[in-house]
Amino acid sequence: MERLTLKFTAAKILYSKEICLEDLMPITRISPKHQITTPKEAFEKLQLEVGDFLEVDVMEEGLLLVPKKLISKDQVWFWTKEWQQKEKEADEAIAKGEVSPPFKKADDLIRHLRKRR
Repeated sequence: MERLTLKFTAAKILYSKEICLEDLMPITRISPKHQITTPKEAFEKLQLEVGDFLEVDVMEEGLLLVPKKLISKDQVWFWTKEWQQKEKEADEAIAKGEVSPPFKKADDLIRHLRKRR
């Protein structure tokens, strides 16, 4: 008995002897509300969580779903190119020991800053 195999194209399913059903990627179906269920294997491999956002790109071959994290408007400044560059510089300074130690009193901090002038 010959095994039934399928070949997928962008919008059609063709019967073929090229791909075995056992070798296919998991498939899902579109619900009446245009929703799809992410197969468990992909959900776990991408470490997705319920409520995560996915960017949907329409490509010639089909849909590309890309996990995205949304940033609150009041936190966008932190992710600017300029701010991230300063964060990198600060991390490097910390790693080199180029930072002041913590101070227990404000007076100690002020004295330390005056010495650096």
